[in-house]
Amino acid sequence: MLKTLAKSIRQYKRESVLSPVLVTLEVLLECLIPLYMSTMLSDITEEPTMSNILIYGAILLVMAAFSLLFGMLAGKYAATASAGFARNLRHDIYYRIQDFSFANIDKFSTSSLVTRMTTDVTNIQMAYMMIVRVAFRSPVMMIVSLAMTYSINWQMGVIFTILVPILGAGLFIIFKKVDPIFNKVFKKYDALNESVQENIKGIRVVKSYVREDYEKEKFGKTSSGLCKEFTRAERLLAWNNPIMQFCFYGVLSAVLFIGSYFIIQSAGTANPVHTEEVSQLIVYGMQILSSLMMFSMVFAMIVMSLESARRICEILNEKSTLHNPANPVYEVENGSIDFENVSFKYSENAERNVLEDINLHIRSGETIGIIGGTGSSKTSLVNLISRLYDVSEGEVRVGGKNVKDYDLEALRNQVAVVLQKNVLFSGTIKENLRWGDQNATDEELVEACRLAQADDFIQSFPDKYDTYIEQGGTNVSGGQKQRLCIARALLKKPKVLILDDSTSAVDTHTDALIRKAFREFIPTTTKIIIAQRISSVEDADRIIVLDGGRINGVGTLEELLKTNRIYSEVYYSQIKGSGDKEVDAANAAAFKESLAVSIAEANGGTASNAPQADVEGGEKHE
Repeated sequence: MLKTLAKSIRQYKRESVLSPVLVTLEVLLECLIPLYMSTMLSDITEEPTMSNILIYGAILLVMAAFSLLFGMLAGKYAATASAGFARNLRHDIYYRIQDFSFANIDKFSTSSLVTRMTTDVTNIQMAYMMIVRVAFRSPVMMIVSLAMTYSINWQMGVIFTILVPILGAGLFIIFKKVDPIFNKVFKKYDALNESVQENIKGIRVVKSYVREDYEKEKFGKTSSGLCKEFTRAERLLAWNNPIMQFCFYGVLSAVLFIGSYFIIQSAGTANPVHTEEVSQLIVYGMQILSSLMMFSMVFAMIVMSLESARRICEILNEKSTLHNPANPVYEVENGSIDFENVSFKYSENAERNVLEDINLHIRSGETIGIIGGTGSSKTSLVNLISRLYDVSEGEVRVGGKNVKDYDLEALRNQVAVVLQKNVLFSGTIKENLRWGDQNATDEELVEACRLAQADDFIQSFPDKYDTYIEQGGTNVSGGQKQRLCIARALLKKPKVLILDDSTSAVDTHTDALIRKAFREFIPTTTKIIIAQRISSVEDADRIIVLDGGRINGVGTLEELLKTNRIYSEVYYSQIKGSGDKEVDAANAAAFKESLAVSIAEANGGTASNAPQADVEGGEKHE
């Protein structure tokens, strides 16, 4: 764990070394000052001249000034080192997460990742600052002060030596009790963050269902549980202070008692014990005890941050399940896709496969529709194409080559995916669109938006393409968000375009316009359209029916209507089939004719009279 965390120190090694060095010099001067003062008082008593007083006073002032200077510099370097270390930790965690595969991300919750990058890193930052400064100061001061006490009176030095293991045993017992509690505390932190994040993200749903009281109660339970565990841990850590106070006053009393005894008993002997020696012992005893108290504070902080360190190391040591091959292929020849005996499950420990025995061959430039019930693994199937997950068995080929042979970035640049959950980031529309191509010109942005049927509503905004999108795209409707995400994908100029139910919030007319644009302007791009709405895949070259992770049928509209029960049921239910084959056939013909009319309107007929999906503040599903 220490080795993993130490890698994040990097450019702050100098400050991390200078701080303890300067602290050591500060402590040495602090420990020499009492000894020097004793000598000074003795000499001035023997020769009480002004010159002696000025010389000794000047030397004492210089020693104190240098001690102060070393302490200030040590504090400065400790602050720089700890803040820089925390900065590097956040950087390393964030970059590590960016390299995670979907399988890695599934392992950690979003709230847990947020807690690790905030609360956990802050705990480690505080602990590191105390380690490079106080943790070095305490043992150095204790060792030097102990050496001084032995040089003055070894019998008195033994008293302080006995103190150290007693205190160490007490701190060890506290550690063993507290460590498991902090393990639970940070899991509760994750739960608390998750509750807050979920509530804020879904605040519209909470208010529409009048569930504020329920959410408050849920938050209150989580917060109370966290408070209870933290209080329990702090109670145990609170024993640290009374143990220190007991040792402090116990040793002080022993020094005063035994020192007084030695003074009285040695009076008149050849080696009498002087009052100055006892005073020095008390000063050094105070330094030993204060160093132990500081060390106990460091100990408490380290105990608290230990669980944070483990959690951060979990992220830093997590290896992505996806890796580039030794000699990756950087060029995707075309958009052909082949599934050969593919089976897939999300976890090695899963009892059954999500996809089973998938054999599928898609020619470059084809438009493929995919339908199936909820949980039929439609999204899982297309996730394998861009290698968001690796297959468990078999292989997936794009452009005639196994996806595992490609450079991941090169493959994903040629396989554009508009995911089921559309995400826009805070920034202007232009900035969001340029996620597809950061070097795209304004003309290319407009062209992509026209193909995605997004240009019209963008032009209606006062700032047009410079309109600011709020975090998560909350200031645009669902259909507008979907079309912006489609435009963003088109800017990649991919060889394979995957739409994962990405037109569900637009009306059928706009949907037809988008598909018409695909046919006319990107005919060589392979289009895969996942949809719940039959009209969205009606004019596909082939339609794939998935059921329970298996391919239930593949064919054209006419073929599937004749041969596939699942497709027929979905088709006729959406066009209100009568159950009579002749009537249903007539309905099918009428539906196709309606579709043709919709496409004709897309060419300029009566498109202006067509229903519109998006209005400000809402969306329409047809």
